[in-house]
Amino acid sequence: MATLQTIRTRAGLLIAIVIGISLAAFILGDLLQSGSSIFQRNQLEIGEINGESVQYPVFQKQVEELGEIYKQNTQQSQLDENSWVQVREQTWQNTVQKIVMGDVYKKLGIDVTSDELFDMLQGANLHPIIQQLFRNQNTGQVDRGAVVNFLKQLETNVAPEQRAYWLYLENQIVEERTQSKYANMIGKGLFVTSAEAKESLAYGNKNVNFDFIALNHNTVADSAVSVTDKDLRDYYNANQNDFKQEKIREIEYITFPVNPSAADYKDAENWINEIKNDFENTANNVQFVNSNSDVNFDGTWYKKESLPANLATWIFDEGAAINSVFGPYFENESYTLAKLDSLAMMPDSVKARHILLKPNTQEELIAMQLLADSLKTVIEKGGDFASLAMQYSTDQGSAISGGDLGWFGRGQMVQPFEEAAFSNAKNEVRIVPSQFGIHIVQTTDRGKLTQQARVALLIRSVQPSTRTYQDTYSQASKFASTNTTAEKFNAAVTEEKINKQVASVRENDRDIIGLENARILIRAAYEADQGDILVTSQESPIFELGNNFVIAVLTKVTEEGIATFEEAKTRVELAVTNQKKSDYLTKKATEAIAGKSDLEAIASQLNTSVRNATNINFNSFSVPGLGAEPAVVGTVTSLDVDKVSKPITGNNGVYVVKVTSVNQGPEQGFESEQARLAQSLNFRATSQAFEAQRKKADIVDKRAKFY
Repeated sequence: MATLQTIRTRAGLLIAIVIGISLAAFILGDLLQSGSSIFQRNQLEIGEINGESVQYPVFQKQVEELGEIYKQNTQQSQLDENSWVQVREQTWQNTVQKIVMGDVYKKLGIDVTSDELFDMLQGANLHPIIQQLFRNQNTGQVDRGAVVNFLKQLETNVAPEQRAYWLYLENQIVEERTQSKYANMIGKGLFVTSAEAKESLAYGNKNVNFDFIALNHNTVADSAVSVTDKDLRDYYNANQNDFKQEKIREIEYITFPVNPSAADYKDAENWINEIKNDFENTANNVQFVNSNSDVNFDGTWYKKESLPANLATWIFDEGAAINSVFGPYFENESYTLAKLDSLAMMPDSVKARHILLKPNTQEELIAMQLLADSLKTVIEKGGDFASLAMQYSTDQGSAISGGDLGWFGRGQMVQPFEEAAFSNAKNEVRIVPSQFGIHIVQTTDRGKLTQQARVALLIRSVQPSTRTYQDTYSQASKFASTNTTAEKFNAAVTEEKINKQVASVRENDRDIIGLENARILIRAAYEADQGDILVTSQESPIFELGNNFVIAVLTKVTEEGIATFEEAKTRVELAVTNQKKSDYLTKKATEAIAGKSDLEAIASQLNTSVRNATNINFNSFSVPGLGAEPAVVGTVTSLDVDKVSKPITGNNGVYVVKVTSVNQGPEQGFESEQARLAQSLNFRATSQAFEAQRKKADIVDKRAKFY
């Protein structure tokens, strides 16, 4: 029978004076209560989509639910901050999609009925996910009995998180079907004719060789063209959509890195030398390393070629004795002592199978331990491991093949599991716990035996001391207390020749290259005014980000929308100047072309040379030597051989071309080309329709207030 682990593995919730006074009190009280409620809702609003408020408590609950799904999918007990960032982003995108497209689906009458859902889960038209989950591995057919039994079990005999996972999958199936209906509606209005397919083939198979003259904008001095303020404003007014901008904050900052001092290095070296004798004499290498080293004991067995050269030579070439110590040596900002813990002939790889029992509570843990003991006994008495794996293992990725994991080498499995699999004799069964649950491991085959070593490494990382932190903070504090304005900040940076960094950050960004935990600095930038020295929530101008103390100033505020003329002026000047240069060059080229068919003669009059390009077709993105110039590509693929073109205005200049030869490939197979174009058209139309609905929507994102 399929289980939820299968799904996770194989496969997306109101006399007259008295009455008057009483009525007034009622209305006033209700108004005050309502006002308080509205204020609270506004304070907790994490976003608004098409007028619909998204409240933080509801959103956070959805984040936590999706986080649980993520943990089950990845078999992790906890998620790191980067994973939570992804989960929150996915939850927001899901929320936007649900509200924006929900309105569209409602207007179009698109929905998925309960009968449809039943049909996809249990009926004659099972959804592909259901087919995959409940396919009998022996027959290749869907086991409908298993589907029914599983859904019955879902109501009475599964943990809440498993039921939540199934409901999540149901929602994904419904969403996929709804999107499919919408896409199909769009697709029905699209068609690619046979003539279009033939034309696509002809252009795609037509390779052109041509000569060209390139007159680049940079060959014309800016002083050669006249650009007036009216020219700039006319261009800006006509092309305002080209000057859309995001909400951005620009900051300048300096860092005071907390690096180990010379005294810190000496302290670490002295420590490692002082402990060496105790390390040599300890009888319990594992306990000693775990108690004293900055890195816990690694029980991995290493072949000679897997070890660093210095240790490989010491152990395998020089014949180090068991429990002898090598070092200390310095690498990766650490002092290290290496002790040869063990030497043994070990397989370089093993083939194994397992049954994974995953308890969710302490009571289940006890029960699973007893079950593991029973299953081990059954297997050792000749029981069918494969059948037991398919019946009991929660790792359905391997259970469907009898628990078989195939061959694997060192470093591919979690440590406790790996140790058991490599230590077992052939066909030996062992019970071993790991972070994933309780494994019943059987090693079914062992690879070639090679001499391998297990090394106990005692590592002392060189870290900044408290004194070093204090000294560095004092430097940052002195700078911050003296330079309290942007003007003083910049003057001091220049005078003291401090390296100043610049960053542009969006409101929901979390990272700044080179800084750890930069989110608090980014939030501060969005709470400040232009020219302010940024401060923490404790009103301190010093941000402690990893091993850096950071002082920053907000230098520019850019709001979302169309850039003002002054903000866009630099870009406008460049565009208008190039436009004027194109006009200038076009006039020169037209005069040079007049009465000529020889490109060399035209080039000579223009004081330039002729170059060539080969095998260019209509699908070419760029031209070697010219870059992305679609106007040139469009011209040469439609120009007759030996005909000189008119001047072509491109992105980087003006061009004159002459096609020298054309290689026309076969135009057969237009039916498959027609199908390819139709598929591409449907995909683009659907994705563009979704994006158009999103751009049309009124979306206010306030997540930066909460995360």
